[in-house]
Amino acid sequence: MDSMELLAPLFFVIVSLVAGAILKYALKRTVLPYTVGLFAFGLIIGLLDRMGVYADTSIFKASIDFAGNIDPDLILYLFLPILIFDAAYELDVHIFRKTLGNATLLSGPGMVVAMGLTGLLMMGISLFAPNYAQWNWTHALMFGALISATDPVAVVALLKELGVSKRFSTLVDGESMLNDGTGIVLFMLFFGTFTASGGVDAPIIDFIYVVLGGLLLGVILGWVCLWFITRSREDAVMQNSAILVSAYVTFFLAQNYMGVSGVIALVGYGLVITYYGRPRIAPEVNHFMQEFWELATYMANTLIFILVGVVIALQVQATLMDFVVLILVYIGINVVRMLMITLFYPIMKRSGYGLSKREAVILCWGGLRGALGLTLALMVSYTLPIPEPVRRQVLFLTAGIVTLTLTVNATTIRWLLRKFGLTRVSSAKAYLNYTIHKQLCENTEKYYHELQQNEALRAADWEKVAAFLPVPDPAPAERVKTQDLVEDIRLRILDKERTRYWQLYEKGIISTDSLRRLLAVVEELYDSDGKRSLSDRAKLLEMPKLPLYLRWKKRSREVLYRWVDRYHSKTFVAEYDLARGLIHSQRTSITLLDELEASGSFDQEDIRKLEMLRREVKRNMDESQAIMDLIAKHYPSSYRLAITQKTVRMLISNEKATVTQMLHEGLVAPDDVQSMLADINKRYRDTSLSRITKK
Repeated sequence: MDSMELLAPLFFVIVSLVAGAILKYALKRTVLPYTVGLFAFGLIIGLLDRMGVYADTSIFKASIDFAGNIDPDLILYLFLPILIFDAAYELDVHIFRKTLGNATLLSGPGMVVAMGLTGLLMMGISLFAPNYAQWNWTHALMFGALISATDPVAVVALLKELGVSKRFSTLVDGESMLNDGTGIVLFMLFFGTFTASGGVDAPIIDFIYVVLGGLLLGVILGWVCLWFITRSREDAVMQNSAILVSAYVTFFLAQNYMGVSGVIALVGYGLVITYYGRPRIAPEVNHFMQEFWELATYMANTLIFILVGVVIALQVQATLMDFVVLILVYIGINVVRMLMITLFYPIMKRSGYGLSKREAVILCWGGLRGALGLTLALMVSYTLPIPEPVRRQVLFLTAGIVTLTLTVNATTIRWLLRKFGLTRVSSAKAYLNYTIHKQLCENTEKYYHELQQNEALRAADWEKVAAFLPVPDPAPAERVKTQDLVEDIRLRILDKERTRYWQLYEKGIISTDSLRRLLAVVEELYDSDGKRSLSDRAKLLEMPKLPLYLRWKKRSREVLYRWVDRYHSKTFVAEYDLARGLIHSQRTSITLLDELEASGSFDQEDIRKLEMLRREVKRNMDESQAIMDLIAKHYPSSYRLAITQKTVRMLISNEKATVTQMLHEGLVAPDDVQSMLADINKRYRDTSLSRITKK
């Protein structure tokens, strides 16, 4: 092997990333999605290579040839762990749980229906297209299985770019990831008859094993990874390395040794890291992880979509009849998806968050195909027992469907979203945005006048400085309904609460368990779209009831309190922690309401509604304070323990913040900081109640 062949993969990566950066910048102001631009670029450079344009540039030709003839398994093992884990890691677990029913319906029964109808379509085509006469039901259903699975890589990448609602994007993400497991099982059921592995004897049992086995494996490895990273809190690089390596190990074990779905395993792994890992990982590591995975996903997406374009350009062979069949199949699979979603729509509109008719149309049109389907088609093209015409046609049709869904569906879905108003900002939200921007302009102008009074700045050209002042937005012409405004303000308050809880956790004021419970209540209230009162949190602040056999002892109440205080201190400390966190967040909510009222943008009716919201917030504060007072009065030992734990956490968190600040100011060397943080994190792990009581 000469040096040119050795350098070809590296050169392809370099060219792809450079091209990706240029396209990312060039496509910012266009309607063309970034992923579609990458795919088109790969298609073009592959076609140019096929035409012999690179004959004189050996290194470039070698790199394109490497990409065009890449092993399909390498595509799966190299890119899917990063892309699928990132998609699972970014899923909102609460929303995913609510949309799981619909996602499972689409990826289970829906996938079987789509496969059957697509197989029927192909058998119908084989009756009048002479070139397709060798197709039988095994070939048709195998093709139906691989082409009916929407590709998680393509779908997730597009939804990120279009910025659709989190609930709808989570449903589409969930379907595209889960139906990979279904698609591969159904595909292997028929593909296995042409390989040494043979067919599947019990498809239903095999399906359950592949899906549930993959999920179980991912969850187990997720907990193993969490166990490791929580013992290396001081090293962000080590934690990220462990998460990345574990993602690849999860996929490798699932696909290679366990015979389960690697994608489902990655979903389970990602959900464990997201739901249980984020609160246990140091805050600064969480920030580092977000930036790291954003970069890794960007690079993987760039490479895989260019790679898909090159593979299609170099591998596909076709006749005129193939193109006619391709158009029929493209129309057919879109009709099949529409029929499948229509069939299950009566159930889906009542499950979880429901599904509107407009969202159902987007769901039909947004069934993109990508690298996953093409990889399975490449596996078919390399399988000699399958007749050569069928192998070539499966690859061509799959490549054609991938091309058409990425160039037609993906480019027009933005227009559909706007047409149906799924990206339109509500009038209430627009009015609140106007109010906030107006307040920002006023504060900036006020600071501008303060700067004019500064002696050191008198020489400034104030006319030129004034030219940089923000320009206020025009007031919205549409009158906002008061109830809509109330609902949107509630959502703003909940958004602020969510942020505040993470800040309290970072400062050591609340525990990991309190953070999770407080965020869960915020998500439940958020599900109502602002229609539920902000004080509707009865379950959160519900004090634990005493055992029945103790309640009758009225005369020995003080003795009873001391007994309960001693043996149930952990419960009371947790309740105190929750109440304290809620009070802190409600204070910021009051501040937000005060700022909105002070903006001068609301009429008397709106101000009365703001006062109603203020009462809801104060009710939370009063109930929280009552809980804290009750614990302080009747359970002094638990109260003292709660205050001690809070103080210790705040002390250590402040020390950590001070060390970080000293590093930024250059007062300590990075090597010294590592040892300092190791000691700080060790002491922070000792702040559990059992360890504090032993001190």
